[in-house]
Amino acid sequence: MVNVNVNEILDGHVALDIQCLDRIYLNGYVPNLQVGGQVVSFMTRHLGYRIPSPAILEKIGTAFRRSVNSFAETNHIPLIRFAKEDRKIDVMRRYMAAQERVGRSGVVAIGVAQEYQNVFASTQREGTNGIPCFGFHKADRRVTCFYFYLWDVDFGPAFIKICAYFPYPIKVWINGHEWAKRQCLREGIGFTALSNGFASCQDPAALQEICDRLGPGTIEVFFQRWLAVLPLPLTDHDADAGYWWELSMRQIEISHTLVFDAPRRARAFFEALVVDNLDLGRPETLELIFGRQIRRGRLRRTQDVFKTKVVTRDTDVTINAFYKHSRIKQYLKDGRALRIETVVNSPDDLGCKRRLEHLPELQTKARDTNARLLDTERVGQGCVLASPAFERVALPTLTAEGKRAPALRFGDPRVMALLGALCVSLTALGFTHRSLRARVTHLLGTGYSANQMSYDLARLRRNGLIDRRPHSNNYILTAEGQRVALFYTKVHNRLLRPLLAADNAPAPAPLRQALATIDRHVNGYIDNARMKNAA
Repeated sequence: MVNVNVNEILDGHVALDIQCLDRIYLNGYVPNLQVGGQVVSFMTRHLGYRIPSPAILEKIGTAFRRSVNSFAETNHIPLIRFAKEDRKIDVMRRYMAAQERVGRSGVVAIGVAQEYQNVFASTQREGTNGIPCFGFHKADRRVTCFYFYLWDVDFGPAFIKICAYFPYPIKVWINGHEWAKRQCLREGIGFTALSNGFASCQDPAALQEICDRLGPGTIEVFFQRWLAVLPLPLTDHDADAGYWWELSMRQIEISHTLVFDAPRRARAFFEALVVDNLDLGRPETLELIFGRQIRRGRLRRTQDVFKTKVVTRDTDVTINAFYKHSRIKQYLKDGRALRIETVVNSPDDLGCKRRLEHLPELQTKARDTNARLLDTERVGQGCVLASPAFERVALPTLTAEGKRAPALRFGDPRVMALLGALCVSLTALGFTHRSLRARVTHLLGTGYSANQMSYDLARLRRNGLIDRRPHSNNYILTAEGQRVALFYTKVHNRLLRPLLAADNAPAPAPLRQALATIDRHVNGYIDNARMKNAA
């Protein structure tokens, strides 16, 4: 198989390059119904009941369930009870397709499921006057949930899930690519579709502008428009008093799709990425990709597992690199496009707040994450050093200021451990004397003092491989430093080690036989020259 270089493909064979919000999964919550005291206030001050009893909440829930049944019957909407093993979207797909053919917005079907939700449970105790007192606290309970599957003229397929128990949490699912497709149709921009995205477009710049337009305002309009249509447990009277749903981000997928000019390039290209990036799940590597530090210490220790997982379904491969609650994944889309996708399951992972209004900030940071992954892969396959650059680092030199820059000699165990540590500590937020020393010690396998680390930091700086952030003890790797670290480590680990062990298993038998033949001929020349070791 011909070796494929990522940079050659990306620089010359990408027909369409689009960034877009993909799947958007939101929480709908009532801000002033989140603690027990607010529940009591809702029933007493707002509804006017003297005793805040769970029977009041049950009455509201029963009325809501009846209104859903009535809504379905009046509008001739199928009411489907999901079985435990059902994949909901598969059950609903034919109803979605039928409504799409009609071409009008509508509720296509209502699914009913029993699911665990975080709702209010009650406790009861006897008051001093003999009247029962109730307390309320959040707990996970198995309750009824209604899935309103929608087909929307702006967003296409979507659903809104409403829990039938207090405080009636809502889930909203929409798709950014589907929204963008409908905006293109509305504006007369021609395109061909992927299964979830775009394969080609007459005006890529206009398409990207459309994708950039999707934001909190558009999503909020969609949400409130459908709340005005659906049966709800809260009323207009509740809304006027401030008891209404707001949206926060539950799971957001931000994608970067690169469509190749020839599908035949896609498989070899992606296989090159798989081979070269099986170690993406190292914590320090993920610091680079996500641009966030992973803090470890006695007071606060990150418990999440950082790993890379390669998933294979039939002939399709997906690379997943997990970071805290989130992940970044790469896969082939319909056999012709590379899809890079940051899946944010907790906005906190990227330093963002959860409310929907912070979606633009989250999207910016996630796009940066996608870009850093691609940049890292570019450097990983484009780190060959020309002879002068290699000699400048591998031999002692003088800086422009006339200062001596000590050599970083290739093959020296300490140098290899140092640059190997930089490979796994490529962090946009930098590293410290202490954190880099711990990594070098681990790779070196012997003692490595603080003075040695200080000397090595100095020679890295003199050679232009790292910079020190002003007014801090934090260092960052330069672009040249990244190339040097990857070049040294790749040549040593992926070329020299396998080649030096090529005369032993598991090296292929033909290679071992060829080396044995060469060895015999070399020994023959030594014998003829009478140059054997003295006895």
